[in-house]
Amino acid sequence: MAPSKVTDDGQVKIPKAVLEKLGIGPGNEVDCRHTADGSVVIEKAKAAQPLDPDRFEQVRGTANAGFSTDEILAMTRGD
Repeated sequence: MAPSKVTDDGQVKIPKAVLEKLGIGPGNEVDCRHTADGSVVIEKAKAAQPLDPDRFEQVRGTANAGFSTDEILAMTRGD
């Protein structure tokens, strides 16, 4: 492959063959990282894990400190 040039904006065009090999297309994100030998590795970013729709069910409940609502409000107001 021929070397790529860096633009004034710091952008580098990734060769089409590399994009196809990695399955990268317009709008995809890539991760870049340095290796111990000074090389840079470019990888297709992993997709974010979808949020579990029941993620709040595990923590749903009530908080009860033994006070009534009126007592809690009075403490909050400083009454």
